[in-house]
Amino acid sequence: MNEDVGYWRWISLSTIALVTDSAVYHWSMEGNSEPEKVMQRHSKLDGYGIMNYAVSPDSKWAALAGLKSVNGTAAGQVQLYSFEQQKSQVLEGHAADFLKFTFEGNSSPSILFAMAVRSEGAAKLHVIEVGTGSFRKSVDMFYPQDQGADFPIGMVNSEKYGIVYVITKAGYIHLYDTETGSLIYMNRVSQQNDTIFTTTPHTSTGGMLGINRSGKVLYIGVDENNIIPYICNTLQNLDLAMKMSSRCDLPGAEELFVTQFNRLFQGGDLKGAAQVAAASPQGVLRTQQTIQRYQNLPTQQGQTAPLLIYFGVLLEAGKLNKIESISLAPAILQQGRKNLLEDWIRDDKIECSEELGDIVKQVDTTLALSIYLRANVPNKVILCFAETGNYDKIVQYAKTVDYQPDYVYVLQYVARGDPEGAVTLATMVAKDDNGPLAPVDQLAEVFFQRNMIKQVTAFLLDVLKDTEEEGALQTRVLEANLVQAPRVAEALLGNDMWHHYDRARIAELAEKAGLFERALEHYEAMPDIKRVVVNFQQIRPEFLVKYCGTLSPENTLDVLRELLAASRGTIQVVCKIAATYHEDIGAGNLIDLFEKMNAPDGLFLFLGSIVNFSEDPDVHFKYIEAAVKVNRMGEVERICRESNVFDAEKVRDFLMGADLKEQLPLIIVCDRFGFIKELTQYLYNNQMLKFIEVYVTKVNPSKCPEVVGSLLEVDCSEDFIRSLIHSVSADVPVDDLVAQVELHNRLPLLYNWLEQRVREGATDAPTHNAIAKIYVQQNHNPEHFLKTNQYYDSLVVGKFCEKSDAYLAYVAYRRGECDYELVDVTNKNALFKYQARYLVFRQDLELWAHVLNPENEFRQQLIDQIVSTALPESDDAEEVSVTVRAFMNAELPNELIELLEKIVLENSKFSENPALQNLLILTAIKTHDEPGADKDRVMNYINRLDHFEGAEIAGIAVNAGLLEEAFTIYKKYGQNEEAIKVLLDHMTGEDRITRAYEFAVKIDQPQCWSKLGAAQLDENLVKESMESYIRAADGSNCVSVTMAAERADLYNEVIDFLLMCKQNVGEAFVDTELAYSYAKTERLAELEEFVSAQNLADKEQVGDRCFTEGLYLPAKLLFNVCQKYEKLARTLIKLDDFNGAVDAARKANKTKTWREVCEACVEADQFRLAHVCGLNIVIHPDAMMDLIRFYEFGGHFDEIIELMEAGSGLERSHPGIFTELAILYSKFRPDELMGNLKMFWQKVHPQKVIRACEAAQLWKELTFLYVNHRDHDNAAEIMMAHPIAWENVSFKEVMSKVSNLDTCYRSITFYLNHHPENINELLSTLKERVDQTKVVTLLRKAGQLPLIRKYLKSVQEVNLESVNDALNQMYIEEDDFEALRDSIDSFDRFDNLELAQQLEGHDLMEFRRISAYLFKKNERFDKSIELSKADKLYQDAIMTASESRNQKLAEGLLKFFVEIENKECFAAALYTCYDLIRPDVALELAWRANITDYAMPYMVQVMREYVVKVDTLYDLHLAAEQAKVAEEEAHQQAVVQQSGMYGNGTLAIEYNPFGGNGGMPQQMPPQGGPGGFGGPSPQGFGPQGGFNPGY
Repeated sequence: MNEDVGYWRWISLSTIALVTDSAVYHWSMEGNSEPEKVMQRHSKLDGYGIMNYAVSPDSKWAALAGLKSVNGTAAGQVQLYSFEQQKSQVLEGHAADFLKFTFEGNSSPSILFAMAVRSEGAAKLHVIEVGTGSFRKSVDMFYPQDQGADFPIGMVNSEKYGIVYVITKAGYIHLYDTETGSLIYMNRVSQQNDTIFTTTPHTSTGGMLGINRSGKVLYIGVDENNIIPYICNTLQNLDLAMKMSSRCDLPGAEELFVTQFNRLFQGGDLKGAAQVAAASPQGVLRTQQTIQRYQNLPTQQGQTAPLLIYFGVLLEAGKLNKIESISLAPAILQQGRKNLLEDWIRDDKIECSEELGDIVKQVDTTLALSIYLRANVPNKVILCFAETGNYDKIVQYAKTVDYQPDYVYVLQYVARGDPEGAVTLATMVAKDDNGPLAPVDQLAEVFFQRNMIKQVTAFLLDVLKDTEEEGALQTRVLEANLVQAPRVAEALLGNDMWHHYDRARIAELAEKAGLFERALEHYEAMPDIKRVVVNFQQIRPEFLVKYCGTLSPENTLDVLRELLAASRGTIQVVCKIAATYHEDIGAGNLIDLFEKMNAPDGLFLFLGSIVNFSEDPDVHFKYIEAAVKVNRMGEVERICRESNVFDAEKVRDFLMGADLKEQLPLIIVCDRFGFIKELTQYLYNNQMLKFIEVYVTKVNPSKCPEVVGSLLEVDCSEDFIRSLIHSVSADVPVDDLVAQVELHNRLPLLYNWLEQRVREGATDAPTHNAIAKIYVQQNHNPEHFLKTNQYYDSLVVGKFCEKSDAYLAYVAYRRGECDYELVDVTNKNALFKYQARYLVFRQDLELWAHVLNPENEFRQQLIDQIVSTALPESDDAEEVSVTVRAFMNAELPNELIELLEKIVLENSKFSENPALQNLLILTAIKTHDEPGADKDRVMNYINRLDHFEGAEIAGIAVNAGLLEEAFTIYKKYGQNEEAIKVLLDHMTGEDRITRAYEFAVKIDQPQCWSKLGAAQLDENLVKESMESYIRAADGSNCVSVTMAAERADLYNEVIDFLLMCKQNVGEAFVDTELAYSYAKTERLAELEEFVSAQNLADKEQVGDRCFTEGLYLPAKLLFNVCQKYEKLARTLIKLDDFNGAVDAARKANKTKTWREVCEACVEADQFRLAHVCGLNIVIHPDAMMDLIRFYEFGGHFDEIIELMEAGSGLERSHPGIFTELAILYSKFRPDELMGNLKMFWQKVHPQKVIRACEAAQLWKELTFLYVNHRDHDNAAEIMMAHPIAWENVSFKEVMSKVSNLDTCYRSITFYLNHHPENINELLSTLKERVDQTKVVTLLRKAGQLPLIRKYLKSVQEVNLESVNDALNQMYIEEDDFEALRDSIDSFDRFDNLELAQQLEGHDLMEFRRISAYLFKKNERFDKSIELSKADKLYQDAIMTASESRNQKLAEGLLKFFVEIENKECFAAALYTCYDLIRPDVALELAWRANITDYAMPYMVQVMREYVVKVDTLYDLHLAAEQAKVAEEEAHQQAVVQQSGMYGNGTLAIEYNPFGGNGGMPQQMPPQGGPGGFGGPSPQGFGPQGGFNPGY
């Protein structure tokens, strides 16, 4: 879409209509859709200003209305467009709209198009049904005479009331009835110059909203309570009043409907009367009285019953109300037409209620559930869910409707018929996401009471969380399972799920159940543990091992002792336990245990399992000892070989004293731990030379030297020693052997053996060391050997030679380059010449550093030999170089200079060596400042020498402070930049700048000028520095120069410097500083020219600097050029240009800028401009708060309220605006706050406004906020704390929604104190939420129980003990025994015995009779009979005796009647207690009292019963005998058949069960008849008969 939008409006929640000059577009806000063209704008509307655009409710039609001024009058055109036909029709009209309206008799609504027009001829309102309808209505519109030019400007249709609102330009509102076109109301609502230019429907109220030119939002609506009376009394249009009242269900026309109904009913038009009742507003005629009137009419034969006519009309008209539904349902159900009722419920034709559900439940529980759901009867919905097995829906439904049922009662109800379902329900109740909905213990108690152990176990397994509070439940479920299902209990305990039950009790039960493992886990006392653990055959070994880990070490030791004492078969498990926990118990304790229990095999097994890991020496020793005892020598050898832990001496002594045949373990121990001497002497002393030879040759030949030394100590023969040495041959360590022999001064003993090794080609150092020692010792040409032999160790032999000949030691050390040993021996023996030659030859700087150390007392003698002998003898340059370096490192400058002058200046072969020249000059520089040094020596060397490194030497001279020498070197080598650098950077004095300037002029190099400029800048010679930089054309240091120039206020001079820099550098800094200099020197024209041309200047930064320094005009110029409008606005504020500042803020469009300008305008009293700025601030919540505080601090309360009111109408308004506006109202205009909240409560942040209302003590407004934001608890608290905010209906509605039950109880107290007349209404509202017991207690404490009698009767159906007790006490106090008896019979939850005892002594007999009745109900039959006898209520006494089933009581009562000579009651008692009284007792009592006639019916019945019993027994006996005869006959026949005798054998004698000889049985006794006792019992007596003697 590329056209400008001239008009737009929302046409739905997600669609905007856009009207351009040529078309209409619809733009959906859902997704990323683009505007879609829906219709072409008609050419007849060209030039017309669009006032409204409307779309029909079915989205099939659209109307576009426009206005245009023609000859001073307003002409209007309406384009009516059909989306289906895509056709338009242009009509003359000013305002138009659509509405949906249902005409009387139609089932579906019609779409109406309404249009208002005023032309020269007339003013009309047209209402037309678009589409296929035929409805048309045109009526004249009335305008006041003084408003001849007035015309419609807006129209809104109300579907709720069927009213057309028409707004005119002059501010008049017209209300027309849509169907009749009647004018209902007209009045001016806005002034003529304050035109309402836009309107919209207010759907929820059926009214309209409009905005006039002054910005006020107007609401126009219908007063439902007064409009019908207005039509009746003012307009006197009764037909319209009845139509509108019926259509919109409005009050005010009730008498009209009643009159018309009575007229038709009395005239016999029953259907017409029913139609009037159906149409009556607010159900004024749809009452029980109307139904009763129809019921009372007789039904004519062949015609429909009047009541059915009535209900038929109502069902056709709509939905039946509660009373009608309850009245109709029983008749429908009696006819078996339940499906018809289902259809009506589905079609919402009847009103569902609790009473209707109760009626239907007797027939169909599912259908009743549907009714209860629709009627919102939570308690009965839940019971229906339980009956139908929909347990999963119970909790979900209760949460949905916010109802708290008695889940324990529901669970009891379910558990009776569906135990598994009860588990499911209980689990859901206990595991609700918001916590248990009922106490878990009470839920579990339901199962325990019914002994549902399996179910309660499953339930508690699922819900218990193992907390301390659940300990009792854990104990109880475990007890039940241990008694009835031990395996289940073991599984529960094995899973380790619970830890808070009574462990002692569970342990005891587990032991009784044979679950010894579980018993051990729970017992804590050692006597119990010892008693259980002896049942080890039934306890798994691995369990015992694990269990012992839970005991203390001392207790574990006791358990092991108990096991060992119980049986030797426990060795394995005891050893395993000991091995597992030996670290905690202590290996020593366990060893003592096994030793005391005399179990060496157990000790061996135990120690064998831990010895490989134990670090306890005693464990290893005891294991060796045990292994020896059980003759396990292999283990002894293994431990002796592998263990590093045992006490070697202790084991050695044990093995030596064990008298072992095999000495290998002892040899291993002594070899490993160095007991060679002891071993050798032990074996030698015990004549075990064979084991010595075995040890040396096979076990460890390396120990031969020690063995030899030990043998030498005991004076063993040399022949055995030589043979022993030769036997090991090459495996013996020569140096150790030589040391041992040398220690005993027997070295020649080895000569032949050594010579033999040399002849065999041995080249090892120890062998040749030994020969060298022998040569030196025997003086056998040792120098030749030392110089020619290449195998001996120079260090070893040298040390040996030092004792006899120092020169031989020097020879040995030189041969092996043993530097420090050589220096040491030459120093000690004054062999400095040899030492000097060796040092020059070695060329080792570390060695030089050692000998030239000042602490060396022989250093000077050595230096003399070096200078005089060693160094002159050398022609090797490297030797000279290393020697010189050594002198340098030793810091011997004077000696070094002397040496170097001799080498360099005396024309030796090293005279032109650059390194030596450098070294000479450097050494001279280093010694320049020493006392007595020649000060001209360095300059002399510089002038005489030409091969040194000039730059390096000059740098060193500078560092040494020899600046003239350094300057001379730089000039000599042509390094002018470095030379001037010496003058400027290192020299001091007032003439250094002058010398440098003269040197720069002489050289005239840019680098020199740059250096000079930098130095001048450092001396603060800014102007001279800029000149030097200009001559150098160097802008590299432009930043420092510019900063210095600015500090010196040289802005005019710095411009030339910056222009030079711009040509050579071209950096942004240069342009920025140039612009600033122009601004600083007020050269605004040049500044404007510069910033307008291409440049890199940071204009914003320059502007900021100018602004800071008060240069507002340059700042304005710069900010304008760089388009920094926020800063421009700030600058214009400084210049008092507020209009310009607002324009700049608009361009900047930043909240901070708007705020700064706004505050400036407020301070300058420019409130109009501040208002403009404020509207752009309040749309930002954060900035809005600061702005409000600013206005409040300045005392501008009305201005900020006006600003916030305007801000609330912005498109970008947010909840913060409405919130703060409400807060401002609460502070400064509290009377207007309620109106504001009613319109915008949904848009405010409730908590902030609530706090404001609390601070202002606006309790009504605070209550309104709490209610509308669903904080009903606080709303109730406010109403109770501040009665000014209380209103009965509102309070009840609030209390029905509070979540805190304490609030409910406080509200009851509140009503008791302030509004006792309404307390029953309140309690009815809270009936489903409060605890009735607590309510009764509360009212009883207040002494006001009678006040809530009505309420208590309404809740008694729940059958609560407290309610029943309260009502029963009221009935007693009021002497209403009938009500008490009904209450007792209907509701059984009360203390029967207590009430019976209370009534036992009551003054009225009826109450005492109730007492007897209660005793009977509680099986206190004797007490009940005594009371009845006392009051001569003999019938009650007889019935009680009968119900007791107690023979003693019945016979006692019979005796009582005999005693008081009451014959009739005697007969009645015999009749009623017939089966309890013994015949002999009855006959005896009657005979003694001479009342046998009264007992005779009883005796006749007794005789009859006895005869029947005898006959029955006889018949049974006869049948058994006959069966037995038949069986014997069959057996005999089978025998005859088997034997082949079919008549030729013995005759079969017929069996006679009754005796006699014949085949016929004896005659049977008579079977009844008129004179016998075996006939049927007489019909006149007995419990089944009709005889009742009366009493």
